[in-house]
Amino acid sequence: MFKLPKYIEPDFTQEKFVNAPNAKLVGAPVDKAAPENFHATSIYPEYFKIDGKWLLAEDSRMDSVPVYENGKIHVREFRNLRQGDMVVTGRTEDCEDGIYVHADCFEVPEAVKRATFAFRQSRSRETGFSYDYKNIVELLKYEKENDGYVVWVLGPACSFDAEARNCYAKLIENGYVNAILAGNALATHDLEGGYLGTALGTDITNQMPQPDGHYNHLDTINTINRYGSIPKFIEGEKINSGIINACVKNGVPFVLNGSIRDDGPLPEVYEHTYIGQDTIRSHVRKATTVIGMATVLHTIATGNMTPTYRVLPDGTIRPVYFYMVDTSDFAANKLGDRGSLSAKGIVTNVQDFLINVCKGLGL
Repeated sequence: MFKLPKYIEPDFTQEKFVNAPNAKLVGAPVDKAAPENFHATSIYPEYFKIDGKWLLAEDSRMDSVPVYENGKIHVREFRNLRQGDMVVTGRTEDCEDGIYVHADCFEVPEAVKRATFAFRQSRSRETGFSYDYKNIVELLKYEKENDGYVVWVLGPACSFDAEARNCYAKLIENGYVNAILAGNALATHDLEGGYLGTALGTDITNQMPQPDGHYNHLDTINTINRYGSIPKFIEGEKINSGIINACVKNGVPFVLNGSIRDDGPLPEVYEHTYIGQDTIRSHVRKATTVIGMATVLHTIATGNMTPTYRVLPDGTIRPVYFYMVDTSDFAANKLGDRGSLSAKGIVTNVQDFLINVCKGLGL
């Protein structure tokens, strides 16, 4: 049975905590700018000593700024700072400036603690991922049964295979998906599959290119735009398969963010970057598990907003699990180079990943 690891709270009776100064608060000089020597947050739980009391930033994200307001620490993006916001300054992490970054905060198995030297610890195409599949299956069951919030970040390759599309639709229908984050391409090619049976003009069942197939995604976008929305298109064209169709029919939110190379785009695509970012973060704030598949940019963007922990409504602190699935070792592990140090890479194609996960869940 899956079990969450215990959160280990810092021992605030230790001398370094007792003798630490209060964190220095300095007002933001203008909108969208922090004072000199501002503190930037990480993916880890961070505590700030205010008036002799250590306060946890309960809702955090990487590369943002801690602001003290109404007795709490709020973590804000630079663009959301307002003149006069009381920003924590100081760039130490072990109490010297009244700031403590709590990196080793969850229990780890004794075998991991004892291992000072070991082979095959990287995540590569040589890694055996059977145990990861088992863990993911048990994790998804746990999240469904315990009101978790599973956010999936999908690239267009997730829609290129008919069986994989069907598997993912079953995940949605059976309550293993709470939100999808993607771009214009994922929705376009998935809906193309339901509309014309192709993705980028290639048959999603036998992978054979179709005559004039390079028009298919454009015809799909054009038809959806004539309807004015994805739900109206699904209803009007009687679409009955795929990822986006399952989202619409099961009330699962999907967030589509635009890029500079988008065709169309579809009506639901956010064309303003920061509106889209705020919408992503509205889901990340609730996320207890994030699984990114075949999209480096969208997954790294989500990773930059995702801390390693979540404070639940009852005050319990639990880990946020993060997986990145890609055929490239480099892509699967790049999140770590961008600061998401707790993310686990799985090197495989998304079709095999989805089919294995669905098989493990009995779908």
